[in-house]
Amino acid sequence: MFPSEEIKLNLPDADISYYPNFFSKIESQAFYNSILNESNWQQDTITLFGKTHAQPRLTALFANNNKPYSYSNITMHPKEFSDVLLKIKLRIETKTNAKFTTCLANLYRDGSDSNGWHADNEKELGENPIIASVTFGATRYFNLKHQKDNNLKQKLLLENGSLLLMQGTTQHYWQHQIAKTKKEIKPRINLTFRIII
Repeated sequence: MFPSEEIKLNLPDADISYYPNFFSKIESQAFYNSILNESNWQQDTITLFGKTHAQPRLTALFANNNKPYSYSNITMHPKEFSDVLLKIKLRIETKTNAKFTTCLANLYRDGSDSNGWHADNEKELGENPIIASVTFGATRYFNLKHQKDNNLKQKLLLENGSLLLMQGTTQHYWQHQIAKTKKEIKPRINLTFRIII
């Protein structure tokens, strides 16, 4: 049974929907535990402005093929989807009518883990990519800013069990981030399902 509540973000040049209770609390806790313990988490290094440092979160890549995924000069090679990830993927696909090939998982261990401003616009995602982002664990703020109009900004609290859907021209015009916070925050797992062509 899908939740009826869909929050459509009223943003120009974007098609973003938020479903706050897409998965129940019981499901979300079970999924969180499985993914946390079964994933082959890695911490890559990234180079920004000539300086190399450890990426401020852990990641894992899963797919139904062997296609690598590259971003920020990092190339990741996928593992097979687990039964738990396949179950989550099917639920999202039923809702979205999309067939996702790949899932980039992020583990934010505490408030000092983050993801800088970016758009999911890598060429292997296609022209107007659909990104389905699921949160299990701690809530974190998701910040959005328009790439051409500095006055257009949005902040959304991503809750445990929620689904955020970005599609259409969103990645052409908007960037997003998970900012650092000094608040004491428990770990959060974020699954970002995507289609690699």
